[in-house]
Amino acid sequence: TKKIKIGDPFDKDTFQGPQINKSQFDKILNYIKIGQEEGATLYLGGKRWGEKGYYIEPTIFTHCKRDMRIMQEEIFGPVVAITTFKTVEEAIEIANDSKYGLAGGVYTSNLDTAITVSNELQAGTVWINCFDVFDQSTPFGGYKQSGFGKELGKYALEEYTQVKVVKIQRGGL
Repeated sequence: TKKIKIGDPFDKDTFQGPQINKSQFDKILNYIKIGQEEGATLYLGGKRWGEKGYYIEPTIFTHCKRDMRIMQEEIFGPVVAITTFKTVEEAIEIANDSKYGLAGGVYTSNLDTAITVSNELQAGTVWINCFDVFDQSTPFGGYKQSGFGKELGKYALEEYTQVKVVKIQRGGL
């Protein structure tokens, strides 16, 4: 994270731009405070970056417990909460132990593990050995309480339509 370029989102070398508005900026900083109060270890970051704009340093929490808010809620900011697991099954259980399910990622050299985990994760998008990769032809949207409907692809168009069936029989009964 120390090599990440923060700054102008229109600069091709920038990896992380500002938060969209003050409300989101404040919400993320509050989650960082909550993470510390609930006992997670702030490993890196956690502060405003720069003097102007709504920039937040990339933030890493370790020693996170499953019931912590930073593990249970969608922060939508440059914050990662890290926990440990002993088995693939436990990792899936931890990942699914939330009312949200927008997206998840799997990093493994074992294709069978990647397929198993991606099938079991309750998430609308699963990235394998990559992250944050989008294609406008494929749908993006979550499971559970991570939004309603899909963006991108033909599924997004279906969000703006409603099917109706009308049957008419002309003539005598």
